Amino acid sequence: KTPLLTHAANSTGFLNMLTAAKEAEVKTFVYASSSSVYGDNTEMPKYEDKTGNPLSPYAVSKKTNELYAKTFNSAYGMKTIGLRYFNIFGPNQSPNGPYAAVIPLYMDALLQNKAGKFFGDGEQSRDFTFVENAVQANVKAMLCENKNAFGEAYNIACGYKTSVKELYNILKEAANSDKEAEICPPRTGDIRDSLANIDKARKNLGYNPEIGIKEGLEITLKWFKKEFYTVLD
Repeated sequence: KTPLLTHAANSTGFLNMLTAAKEAEVKTFVYASSSSVYGDNTEMPKYEDKTGNPLSPYAVSKKTNELYAKTFNSAYGMKTIGLRYFNIFGPNQSPNGPYAAVIPLYMDALLQNKAGKFFGDGEQSRDFTFVENAVQANVKAMLCENKNAFGEAYNIACGYKTSVKELYNILKEAANSDKEAEICPPRTGDIRDSLANIDKARKNLGYNPEIGIKEGLEITLKWFKKEFYTVLD
């Protein structure tokens, strides 16, 4: 809704950080990109070299940042590594606010014995990735000595997809709820499916996601109940 502000914060801000890091002779510059750079490319799984047309100013800004980072690597020899996160979840995610993610929203609803919402048939799928896997990727990137890794962007995910319906059922069981999801009309602009190929990150960074979605959801739900619903315990 505010493309100028998006550009100022994401792209101009990013270029300022790159420039400052270059001047400070930072050893390695690791930055957050996004799976949104795949845009209208519907191929599955997503490979890093096959991005589509961005579908939002936010996605444009993330793609722009990748180009800047790649250029700083080739022009100035700066060691840059971009991480394209796929649906990161875990403790400390809030169910409040306009950008609340689906997992904390479902947890919040089910722990109050309310129904979560499917925008569509619930068969939409995502490559949900527990936050500790993302942390591992950042540490691997920060310590990377592989010269072939720099100037590139990498998918950070688990490499398998889970439907929204499957996700809801896992959480429903874990929360001891019998609430069926409320079916709502599909939302314009929502991506139907998302799945990452993580071979490049495995090869160049040594990335190896260790916590799967079910274990990650159990950890997150335990934290969520303690943080928001201690009375239920």
